Amino acid sequence: MVRVAFDHGADAVYVGAKGWSRRRAQYEMEDPQIAEAARYARSVGKILRVAFNTLPASSEAPLFLSRTDALYEAGIRDFILTDPGLMMALKNRHPDTILHASVGCTIINVQDALFYKEAGASQVVAECRMDKDTMRKIKEEARVGLEVLVHATTCYTLLGRCTMSSYVRHEHQVDAEGKDHFPGSPNRGGLCYRICLSDWDRVSGAGVLEASGVALPNTAYFLADDIPDLIDLGVDTIKIQGREYSPALVGEMVRFYRELIDACVRDRAGFRMEPWKERMAGIVAGRDAERKEKTAGLIRESLG
Repeated sequence: MVRVAFDHGADAVYVGAKGWSRRRAQYEMEDPQIAEAARYARSVGKILRVAFNTLPASSEAPLFLSRTDALYEAGIRDFILTDPGLMMALKNRHPDTILHASVGCTIINVQDALFYKEAGASQVVAECRMDKDTMRKIKEEARVGLEVLVHATTCYTLLGRCTMSSYVRHEHQVDAEGKDHFPGSPNRGGLCYRICLSDWDRVSGAGVLEASGVALPNTAYFLADDIPDLIDLGVDTIKIQGREYSPALVGEMVRFYRELIDACVRDRAGFRMEPWKERMAGIVAGRDAERKEKTAGLIRESLG
């Protein structure tokens, strides 16, 4: 998947460190794999960034530092994190690292961006519902890099802050290294089971059923229409969610955005979105089909 993303035009790729990246193990990488991916990135003039975006207990901080020390020795300098304490610890330990504040930080205003900048982040990921005026203020007032998810999934609450899964899978495990894992909590080393995408009943305070099959708003989205405005705003990184999709679909998505961005930058005044719509519709259909299959599996697992 890393090679496919780079080969189809990505400037940078995020990979999840095993046990630390809000996904199950099949979507994470062991350190030797990360080092190999980083070597490939350097060979093609690109960047590999490693995600440590769970929220650890104090007892896990030494494990984090040991893990990032090993990756640093392997040549990794780019990381994305959620916990500000770990950001500060890593930046103090290795001042030349480049840190990004994850979407799980729920950065919604200039003050949030300034806080994570002080913690050591040179770039912050905007919360999915952030408006363009706030993006402009962050660029102008916080003077920090800004990253926007243009192909992702919203959350019924705030991305990275939902605790819904833990109500159906509240378990605790400790691995051989001493790291905590809570399978029902993506923030603590588990994953989101997408409980919100089940069919819900709405019941009144008196216990009367008012509606069945209620769908909570949590939709996958494409923001291709916004890309010209994001470029005009000076957004530094346009980001695509893609870990759970097939390598073929990842390549197709990355190539689409690469070519769209290049076309827009090459001729901003003459750029029109209409010619891209048909191609985008095909990608959306493929993405929705793969996501629907994975979501059904997660819901079955959580309830079974």
